[in-house]
Amino acid sequence: MAASITRRGFGATLAGTALALGATRGASAAAKIRLRYGTAFPASHPGVTRIQAAAATIAKETHGEVDLQIFPNSQLGGEADMFSQVRSGALDFMSTSGANQTVVKTGWINVIAFAFKDYKQVWAAMDGGLGDHVRGEFAKIGMHCLPKMLDNGFRNITSGSKPINAPADLKNFKIRVPGNDLWVTAFRALGAAPTAIDFGELYAALQTHLVDGEENPLPLIDSAKLYEVQKYIAMTGHIWDGHYIFANMHRWQGLPKDVQAIMTKALDDAALAERQDIATLNTGLVTTLTKKGVSFTYPAKDPFRETLRKAGFYAHWQKQFGDKTWGLLEKYSGTL
Repeated sequence: MAASITRRGFGATLAGTALALGATRGASAAAKIRLRYGTAFPASHPGVTRIQAAAATIAKETHGEVDLQIFPNSQLGGEADMFSQVRSGALDFMSTSGANQTVVKTGWINVIAFAFKDYKQVWAAMDGGLGDHVRGEFAKIGMHCLPKMLDNGFRNITSGSKPINAPADLKNFKIRVPGNDLWVTAFRALGAAPTAIDFGELYAALQTHLVDGEENPLPLIDSAKLYEVQKYIAMTGHIWDGHYIFANMHRWQGLPKDVQAIMTKALDDAALAERQDIATLNTGLVTTLTKKGVSFTYPAKDPFRETLRKAGFYAHWQKQFGDKTWGLLEKYSGTL
């Protein structure tokens, strides 16, 4: 894969794809490729800062001819809206969880509860056969997925009233979940009372005891100040989720091959660096949140898995996803 291209070589390949890119000829400035990238991550999140660094690398390697503009904090709309914009071609790039999209159910497969025990299993699966399968399914609807995903982290359960150490502690526990059937059915099978509430309303729901707890990655628990209304965090790591980096397929295929190579390497490198950032952040947040008055517990995962298995959770979702997709998941997670 080429690390960079000469200005003359770039000009030649760009000229050959000018019509596909809709470029206007004349002034030298018109030779630029301008691309927009939207994300819901806040500006300070590694999922933004690392992509910004990738944009700088792309500009350098293409001698300033490619301008990847980053729009964090949902400036271009919510995640579902940005996904639709990329699919239609109104937006060039965005990142989001496959679980946020209903058009490709296969994209949810990584959020099967208690499927992955650790990051070793996660990256083997998502950088390997399972991820390749999901990326292929998104390609069928006109979405190009970059090879490496961004890390959004393992999700953990918080509580305002009691520590969570075992499935029995979740009996009738009112827990806020995203509006996705995988979350709802998982916590219902664990004996809890899941309630779908928009994230923007979560703090107030916890403060007024509309729900007893919630579940999110540590960075989000910290940034949303949920520790002010939740005093216990159970490091269940029950769901791992990440962000695919999506591009509009037609737009991507219209880029010169050398540009595709440069962008793929820069964005993949950014994703790998972001993963390490999240790992470092998670380690530090245990100390930070403890100092803020939060108590941590570390429940064993096998009892939760066994409870889900007995409740028919895994059998139900195997039918929903189909044997091929489920088989790829179990190749990395083990039998569920």
